[in-house]
Amino acid sequence: MSDNGTIEKEEIFSKVLRAGRRTYFFDVRATKANDYYLTITESKKFTNDDGSFHYKKHKIYLYKEDFAGFNEILQEMTDYILNEKGEEVISERHQKNFKKEYEEEEERKVEATASPSAAAFTDISFEDI
Repeated sequence: MSDNGTIEKEEIFSKVLRAGRRTYFFDVRATKANDYYLTITESKKFTNDDGSFHYKKHKIYLYKEDFAGFNEILQEMTDYILNEKGEEVISERHQKNFKKEYEEEEERKVEATASPSAAAFTDISFEDI
């Protein structure tokens, strides 16, 4: 049962797309009249300061009478983006070596407070002892 007291309809057909911190769920469900509709749910994972996490979800309900128009505009928009910007992801957040600013700041603090490097010590021979 969902938060608003209604019973969630059972999925008839489902697919999942995992994309980093986001997961997209595509679910075919049935109306009371046993007609089908599509729900698209975006679930995004957030981490709290204490290490625990929670998810925020957003859902779109798409009915058969809107499929053609939705499909047409979605295709037009995705084609436009790919034609204008190509398929390469240019957001630094999506690069393999991306680190958030606070992670870089933490690394700098750790490096500054770390013990001196081995190069800072004097070379001593055991024969000198």
